[in-house]
Amino acid sequence: MKTWQKIALIVPSIIILIVLLAFIHKAQNETVLALPKIIIHVDGESSFLTETELQQRLESENLIYAGQTFEHLNIHAIERHIEAMPEVKKVLVYAKIGPNWLIDVELRVPIARIFNQDGETYYLDSEGYTMRPSSAHTARVVVVNGCIPDKLNSPPVPELINNDSLKSIHKLDDVYRITNYVCNDPFLRAQVAQIHLQKNGDFVLIPQVGGHTILFGTAYTEQEVSDKFKKLKVFYKHGLPFEGWNKYSEIILKYENQIIGKKK
Repeated sequence: MKTWQKIALIVPSIIILIVLLAFIHKAQNETVLALPKIIIHVDGESSFLTETELQQRLESENLIYAGQTFEHLNIHAIERHIEAMPEVKKVLVYAKIGPNWLIDVELRVPIARIFNQDGETYYLDSEGYTMRPSSAHTARVVVVNGCIPDKLNSPPVPELINNDSLKSIHKLDDVYRITNYVCNDPFLRAQVAQIHLQKNGDFVLIPQVGGHTILFGTAYTEQEVSDKFKKLKVFYKHGLPFEGWNKYSEIILKYENQIIGKKK
């Protein structure tokens, strides 16, 4: 077959394909969308955002509405709006051919409720970022209070851990080391009810069970925190069952390679 004959066959096919794609594009733009399918992923029992609440927030901003066509669906604006929500870690919005589309959201996981020295309160999440508290939801997490200078808008833990000048004026990284360890240990998560930071920089733990407090001391490194909690669990396992849970007024962990129990 000669070249001009091949071209004569190919060109009409290309024209037909372009026309077909243009028709599909026009038809899709004019498609009236269904409400989005919203999937919310949360690790644990504390969810700070429900599917219904997210839909209502988007409707209040007129980002979704009844009778909305695909042409007027601004996926990037919806993603930016959801990403700005303090409880959201990640979001993905995508549409398919036809009326159906999807919003997939991963939420942050709170591990501690902070009450700082100025009376401000916020949550600390599993990656060391602060979260604004919700008027509609609360999380069952350890409470941390005392001489904590960090505010809701203070630098997050990932920025603090490698910056010595910031670490000297903030305590959020120390708080994170303790609360993250507690959160990931089933026994400690059930036992530690409150953590208090004293003026001298020592942390004091208030347990759920037993008439004692725990003088934890500092929390400068993950190794220090791990060593102290291991000592505490050994004391709970081998000491208290024989002496009794209410025999001690204070358990002192702050000294290296020592654990001291003050009897009442």
